[in-house]
Amino acid sequence: QVQLVESGGGLVQAGSSLRLSCVASGVSIRTSGMAWFRQAPGKAREFVAAFSRTGGYTYYSDSVKGRFTISKDNAKNSIDLQMNSLNAEDTAVYYCAAGPRIITSSTRNAAQYDYWGQGTQVTVSS
Repeated sequence: QVQLVESGGGLVQAGSSLRLSCVASGVSIRTSGMAWFRQAPGKAREFVAAFSRTGGYTYYSDSVKGRFTISKDNAKNSIDLQMNSLNAEDTAVYYCAAGPRIITSSTRNAAQYDYWGQGTQVTVSS
């Protein structure tokens, strides 16, 4: 049974930082594409950042590039998302996703991920 458990969300002021974590069980982050997505109220789920399934490449959306950093800890089978310079537009529920079968060209496509966490709320006040 695959489980992805996110933590680290909260309410912060604009300009602040937060670090999200996702601990995986039942799936290895070493052989899966691992990603963060987010969904704001009334909006579609949006790609944020990801590791490719092979090669260790990282990908970021244009809206977070330079502010967010995705990292992983193979020993803990977990990934993190360091979020700096947060603004109100970053307010959303953040989801961790795993794609053991995903191909590189689909890294940003939510539909290609097989497993999802329950999400963690990030609220940025302006």
